[in-house]
Amino acid sequence: MVAITGASSGIGEATARELAARGAAVVLGARREDRLERLAADLRAAGGRVAHRPTDVTRREDLTALVDLAVGEFGRLDVLVGNAGISTISPVADLDVEGWSQMIDVNVRGVLHGIAAALPVFRAQRRGHLVTTVSTAGLKISPTMAVYAGTKNAVRTILEGLRQESTEGWLRTTSISPGYVRTELAASITDPALRTRIEQNTASLALDPAAVARAIAFAIEQPQDVEIGDITIRPSAQD
Repeated sequence: MVAITGASSGIGEATARELAARGAAVVLGARREDRLERLAADLRAAGGRVAHRPTDVTRREDLTALVDLAVGEFGRLDVLVGNAGISTISPVADLDVEGWSQMIDVNVRGVLHGIAAALPVFRAQRRGHLVTTVSTAGLKISPTMAVYAGTKNAVRTILEGLRQESTEGWLRTTSISPGYVRTELAASITDPALRTRIEQNTASLALDPAAVARAIAFAIEQPQDVEIGDITIRPSAQD
């Protein structure tokens, strides 16, 4: 049983479709309820087991409610895919303090809220898996992406610390670092020229989100004693 944040589009939607096709029950969370409803209807029409609720990851209570929905509908939670994220990128000198705060709230606090909601359930079950979408932006630091990369590397560090604190064998953590993927992430970029450049790069070389979804499925489907800690997945043409 897998719960997914940021499930209304992009990698989250592709992951829901991939895992449902492989027989997993999925619980979908995102802010855009209309898209969640359409996705849930598609999955049910294909024979999938699915539940959904509006979820804003900046609100801790929303993550708690998403996990409660999973346990209430399906009796347990095996995996939480923390996929919600935004990218209000710009040069640091632009001093987009509001954009920085938004990225910290969604990209870092949102992941922590998911951990806080899921970990007690995982501990009680003695089994659970946290899969979190990070970014290659945290592996190769580029101009305009300093704060965004900082949020992603913060999450990478948190997951590694949690992994080292949890060596009894019941908790697994996986960081997925995608490169350019055809998603709506560029929509949160406020600088028009920068947004156009990112959109052009996305159009010319980006991966289909289904490629990332397959990587997530690979990590999840390993035996319980096998942990895939990090996966970097990017277009072969990306520098």
